[in-house]
This record gives sequence, structure tokens and C-alpha cells, in this order.
Amino acid sequence: MARIVSISLVLLYVAFFSWYTSFAGPLSQEEVDSFLAAAQERRPGEDLSLLRDFLEGDTGDDFVMINLIDSPEKPKPVPGIRPDETTAEVQARYMAHMWPQLAKRACHPVIMGAAAAPALDIWGIDGADVWTTAAGMRYRSRRDMIEIAGNPAFQGPHEFKIAAMTKTIAFPIDPWFHFGDLRLVLGLIFFAIGASVHLLARRSR
Repeated sequence: MARIVSISLVLLYVAFFSWYTSFAGPLSQEEVDSFLAAAQERRPGEDLSLLRDFLEGDTGDDFVMINLIDSPEKPKPVPGIRPDETTAEVQARYMAHMWPQLAKRACHPVIMGAAAAPALDIWGIDGADVWTTAAGMRYRSRRDMIEIAGNPAFQGPHEFKIAAMTKTIAFPIDPWFHFGDLRLVLGLIFFAIGASVHLLARRSR
């Protein structure tokens, strides 16, 4: 019985690790050019030099997008939004399209919350004293992020995101590290379960 449990835990962990980790490596130049061409088609005339630098600097590893968001009390009027909808409801409608694609690619928040006060320390930037929320979104890879962003199904819902924001700042951090990596946490949990099962099996003999 203990051996069956151990084998099952190993198989589960391998399956989780395979889903949670990107093995495709950095983006190729052909992929970068293809993604940029698609982005330019969606946003004609927009300067995509920063996006190009970000994609061409791909490490192939996961990264976190840091987001600072200031939301208005009432959402901006855009097509598809009811007059009685709140900002939170509009944000939820946008995320309802995002969550399935994020989960499919092992992308998830690593930290998120509401601002407890205006910015307590500001250097060299104007208009950045007030924010309503902050979040750090973990992406399995830059490839996953650009595939999510380029999904045609999001072009309509993206308007909900714009309607629910007064201003925002988003920038990636890579490399990054934290002690709550789910691969480490789940590995330790499975190890503890397996060790406990073997210990109980040995005591019962």
C-alpha cells in the first residue's frame, strides 16, 4: 500500500511539474516576428519597440508581471457596459474571460490586494500617489503571456479592462524568486505524505 501511495504521489507531481513549467525554451526570432506582426495588425501604427525588446530578451523561464492599478469609482462608458454596473463588476467581466486561459497555462497571481494608503514614498514620477490595487501575476513564460494577450476573443473584453482603470503601470520581473513556488510547496507536501504513509506502514508490521 505504501509503495502504491508513493508511486501515485510521484506521478501526480511529475504531471503537475510538467504543466507548471515551460520546457519550450526562449522565443525564436521567427516567433517574435510573428507575434509582433499580429500585435501590429491589432494596433496599427503603435510603437511596439518595448514589446519587441521584451520578447527578444526571453529567458524561457517564468516571470511575474507587477501591476499597479487605479480604478475610478464608476467605470468609463464603453459599449457593452450597463449604466448601473460598478467598476468591480466590469473588472470581473474582463477577468471571467482571462481566468480560464490563465489557468490553462499555469498562470496565476502570486500576490494581490487593495491599497491601504496613498503612496508613502515617491521619487521622480508625477501622478503616482494614488492607487487602488496591486497584483503580481505569474506567467509560465513570455510565450504564454503573448498568446493570451493575442487571443482574438479578448479584443472585446479588453474594453472592460480599459473602462475599469484610470491609470496603470505594468512591468515584468525576471529572474525572480519567492519561497512559495508551488513546485517546492507541493513537493514538500507530497514528500511529507509519502514519508508519513511509509512510517505508519512500518509501525503496523
